[in-house]
Amino acid sequence: MRTVSASPPSLAGMLGKLSTEVAAKRPDLLAPAVVAALDAWSGDVGEVLVAPIDPDLADTAAFCEAYDVPPEASANCVVVSGKREGDVRLAACLVFATTRADVNGVVRRHLDVRKASFAPMAEAVALTGMEYGGITPLGLPADWPVLVDAAVAAAPAVVVGSGVRRSKLVLPGRALASLPGAVVIAGLGRPA
Repeated sequence: MRTVSASPPSLAGMLGKLSTEVAAKRPDLLAPAVVAALDAWSGDVGEVLVAPIDPDLADTAAFCEAYDVPPEASANCVVVSGKREGDVRLAACLVFATTRADVNGVVRRHLDVRKASFAPMAEAVALTGMEYGGITPLGLPADWPVLVDAAVAAAPAVVVGSGVRRSKLVLPGRALASLPGAVVIAGLGRPA
């Protein structure tokens, strides 16, 4: 595992009631694919923080209320699929909780498919190796585009899943925009 500094960055040491620490030092709070992604991280791995949470409160609305995290700082990562000439095309979309991914506009055009839709829960879990409600853009299959709303990419701190329901990651939006396969798209997130 990559060496990291002893103290987490001041950027998001505490956010709401979350108690964070450097994620690379807490693999027990991460899905295996997220641990592997952090091992390969090309940026400052010390910027990626993790906070333990109650897994029963992992869903966005319950999480934000219980941990005093504003929905404007919490991002959802959803798996979207579409077909073109029998070929299934998959992508992850990262938008703030106050918005909804424009699946049948922006995402459909980006995937170049006739119709795009949210991947079924069982399929999303099987393909990502992550728990439903904890899917994160870190550690997704390498051939998937990660579509990041421009507002998320510009945020100083973003709360996202960790691959498991028992924790959340906190990291700068620019770090999410630098993930392998990331494409920053203005207007990906539409008002809810």
